[in-house]
Amino acid sequence: MDQNEPNLKKLTLALIWFRWSNFNNKIMFGDKKSLKDTERSLISETVSIDGTVNSSGAIDVAGLVKGPVYSKEIVIKETGSISGGVEAETVEIHGHLDGKVSADNVVIGSSGVVKGDIEFSNNLRTENGADIEGFIKKTAAKSKITGDFLFSKTKEEKKTKKNGKPETGANKESEALI
Repeated sequence: MDQNEPNLKKLTLALIWFRWSNFNNKIMFGDKKSLKDTERSLISETVSIDGTVNSSGAIDVAGLVKGPVYSKEIVIKETGSISGGVEAETVEIHGHLDGKVSADNVVIGSSGVVKGDIEFSNNLRTENGADIEGFIKKTAAKSKITGDFLFSKTKEEKKTKKNGKPETGANKESEALI
């Protein structure tokens, strides 16, 4: 038996423990590099959330959310309820939503109830029995522009007067960047 064998076993165990604790820390405290947009989150029937919910992936809501929900994909299950607006690429409603829907694609199932306006840019599908109380509007595709500016000046507003000072008009033909 080699005299270094006990030290080798200790070293191996220490390495295994280090890897396990590092893995646990990534799970507990979040390793943003390993997060994937394909992962789904579930707000189960026994969960109630009061506040804003944000996700870069998909969310299945079977419980209660009081507040806005922002995600790539939102599915409100038959037992699920959201009191607040939802914004996503795809929204599927089989439960209850009391708020505005903004999405590219919207599906309202036969058990779905929407009390609020629906804005969609691509497809809207409703099944027989779907209950909608609000306005429906098809919009242009969502802009990829994000930033702190809500309005940008037109070319004419960017020009200056002959005296070299900028024009001081009150919102002449401003364009909204939404």
